[in-house]
Amino acid sequence: MTKEEVENLEINNLLHFCRKSLGISDSIKIQISPFERRGSDRSFFRIRWNKNSAILIHYNPNRIENTLYIDIAKFLMEINIPVPRLIASNSDKCFILMEDIGNKTLFSLRKEPWQKRRTLYQKTLLIIHQLHSFKKQCFPYHRLKLMEDFGPELYRWEQEYFKEHFVRGWCKINLKFSFEKELQKELLSLGEKLSHIPLSLIHRDLQSQNIMVRNNKIYLIDFQGMRFGNLFYDLGSLICDPYVDLSYDEKRELLSFYYNISEKDMDWEEFEQCFWEASAQRLMQALGAYGFLGLKKGLKSYLVYIPYALKNLYISTSKVSSLRFLRRLCILCQR
Repeated sequence: MTKEEVENLEINNLLHFCRKSLGISDSIKIQISPFERRGSDRSFFRIRWNKNSAILIHYNPNRIENTLYIDIAKFLMEINIPVPRLIASNSDKCFILMEDIGNKTLFSLRKEPWQKRRTLYQKTLLIIHQLHSFKKQCFPYHRLKLMEDFGPELYRWEQEYFKEHFVRGWCKINLKFSFEKELQKELLSLGEKLSHIPLSLIHRDLQSQNIMVRNNKIYLIDFQGMRFGNLFYDLGSLICDPYVDLSYDEKRELLSFYYNISEKDMDWEEFEQCFWEASAQRLMQALGAYGFLGLKKGLKSYLVYIPYALKNLYISTSKVSSLRFLRRLCILCQR
């Protein structure tokens, strides 16, 4: 088959699934609009008919977390975490049809005054605190699979991902043996520290493009990587988000808001240190992903956010005494 014939077949499959799932007759015209490519091996389409719309996802099942989306969406709705409503799915064809809640995200509102955005961030923190508070012993493992829990090995994998695709791949830096040895020791210690924080149910990719806003209400999307891990990883994802340039005072204000609504298992100084250390881990993961997606996958739009992520990584390392070699590496990368 030619490329054009394959594309026509795929479109016909999409149309057939949508018509059957939504009860749309053949006489009604359906408009399909693809979204910009993202880095999750999924294709997104907005389906329009008459004055209605829905979102269609076509996913690659070889990326395991994509196959978990449907069951996780159902679970989140059960525990009253706001997510788009699931309309229909077909696991054989790898289709998911969801409620369309528009295009407004925290990212799209990034240039609005802080006074307007503050409330939306606080609403997001209230929702994610609710998720973080879900007890591990209550999780329905008998019917719902998640990706592996965060632990030293996964933190180590993210750190190597950062060094391979960002430090060596993007910055073209080959570290001296003595420096890399000290850096490795420091990062291993970071992974161990993060692993000693009691496990919470986390979103895993809680950044501004995955937080939608409709009628001043917050909805979470892209939660297929949800797992048990360090709650500070989520907080770092949101508050040190490279896509949105929050000031230092705004970052601390949001962190303080979360601290005030959470159980006080640690004092503020320890809480803040855990946050900056976990933020550094998350930002290493983000920089590794930007390097991989931009250089290996050809998604050049991700490269734009490297300077913002690197700036946030430097800020995070400068707030703690435990990451001085990583801070020195940030300076090398900025040069």
